[in-house]
Amino acid sequence: MDIFLKSVAALNDETRVLILRFLDEHGRTCVCDLQNSLDMIQSRLSRHLKILKEAGFLRVDREGTWAYYSVRSPLDRFRTEALQEIRHLDIEIPKLKKSSQTGECKL
Repeated sequence: MDIFLKSVAALNDETRVLILRFLDEHGRTCVCDLQNSLDMIQSRLSRHLKILKEAGFLRVDREGTWAYYSVRSPLDRFRTEALQEIRHLDIEIPKLKKSSQTGECKL
């Protein structure tokens, strides 16, 4: 029951819904590119990413000092249906702004 309540609570925030939709649309994204694209400071973004990860929505892959986030796959039925509903919301998704032309994260 704890993970269910965490999942529901994670969706009770407009910023986290935007992050989920952004990652669903753009796929695996480095934290630095998330910061640039969503125009968020690192500490605020990290807090939201942690909540979404603990709620079972996100996967994180670490490569050196960088963290890459994506929507976890497979998702259970509840999270899949929640994500499907989020896809139908009228949300303006920012464009993906890469930190560098080479695709390497740099801040």
